[in-house]
Amino acid sequence: MLLPRFLLLRSVPSLTTRLLCTGPVLKQGRVPDMAEGKPPLHVSNVRNRLREIVGVSTNWSDHQQALAERVALSSMLAKSQSDLPGKRMKDSYVEVYLPLGSEPQLREKYLTFHNTVRFGRILEDLDSLAVLISYSHTYNPALKRSPLSIVTALVDRIDMRQHIIYPDCDIKFTGHVTWVGKTSIEAKMHMSQYQDGAYTPILDATFVMVARDPENKRAAFVNPLKPDGVEEENLFQEGEANKSRRVELSTVSLLKVAPTDEERKIVHSLFLNTLDTKTVSFRSRVLPSSSVWMEDAKLKGLEICHPQERNIFNRIFGGFLMRKAYELGWANACSYGGCRPNLVAVDDILFQKPVEIGSLLLLSSQVCYTTGKHIQVRVHSEVFDPLTQQHNTTNIFHYTFVSDRDVPNIIPKTYGESMLYLDGKRHFDQMVEH
Repeated sequence: MLLPRFLLLRSVPSLTTRLLCTGPVLKQGRVPDMAEGKPPLHVSNVRNRLREIVGVSTNWSDHQQALAERVALSSMLAKSQSDLPGKRMKDSYVEVYLPLGSEPQLREKYLTFHNTVRFGRILEDLDSLAVLISYSHTYNPALKRSPLSIVTALVDRIDMRQHIIYPDCDIKFTGHVTWVGKTSIEAKMHMSQYQDGAYTPILDATFVMVARDPENKRAAFVNPLKPDGVEEENLFQEGEANKSRRVELSTVSLLKVAPTDEERKIVHSLFLNTLDTKTVSFRSRVLPSSSVWMEDAKLKGLEICHPQERNIFNRIFGGFLMRKAYELGWANACSYGGCRPNLVAVDDILFQKPVEIGSLLLLSSQVCYTTGKHIQVRVHSEVFDPLTQQHNTTNIFHYTFVSDRDVPNIIPKTYGESMLYLDGKRHFDQMVEH
């Protein structure tokens, strides 16, 4: 017999209780005004379209040759941003459909054991869509292949507007460029699902992409963006604010500067609450009730990076990394809280280094902050070279989950764990503020 705290693990949404889960857009081919006649894409065609834009093959051996031939495209790069024509937001508008309702054969790839949608697969689709949006912005009809190598630099935010994604209802992704720098692009995307005759918002996502030369060695210029109207100007200014916020947060990182006075008081209070009152010793620690030591709230995983998971530039697909990190983080939160948690937000996923094919990818998940029913999880990924024994960080992932009940308090024991605790609290507080 299952314990009550695990009953939620068996709760599933019925596949037969909802009607009208097939969107009319796929049948009628209707496209919003912003698309200006561009037909919507089937989700399975997104990566094929990217291969056409870049000029690479789906075959592993041919793929390597195609990438070598891209070196000649360097002469097509702009010498400055002023040499490139300005683009409108509508120029980069992309609409993609994931017809889970009308094409049942697609469901198995996205289906969990509990008849819900695998969010890791959604992350993969969002990553591919962000790249396609960026290439739509930089599209030059005079060129057969794009000389740019556009990759994901940062997942700024993903905010969930609904916790449940049904596995038998059509999904629609839309998005376009909302801000550009000289070599970087911000793409905003929205996901909705067709339920009871209308599309319902599911999530909003903001990705930051960077453009590099054909060899992916140095930065390359992208087309400037020309906002049209008050709404687009507001979106552009929001992108400027996002950039300023990221710069500000990097300057106050706990890896660079000391905690604030308030944060120091929080750490000291946690320390005092764990002292053994029977002894007068800094080393004697006692775990408070309804609490878990941070060192006991970890999960680890290993992935061998095979060619099957490569992107169009012969590195490991960023969406694959996000999926694996999310699934490990979710499992960590699930085992910690004792029930299936719901995702609230994803933020500040930084892609520090590309992951090469053949790498050993080490993933480490840590519950770093809790409050009430919320669990903040940090996943660290690194590649390990067995020949040199060197470890290099590639990504840091931050996830906020919510449980259906109060969860134990996470308690740091060391100074390093205390910094993880404060960093997790900062990410949680930003989520609440946002």
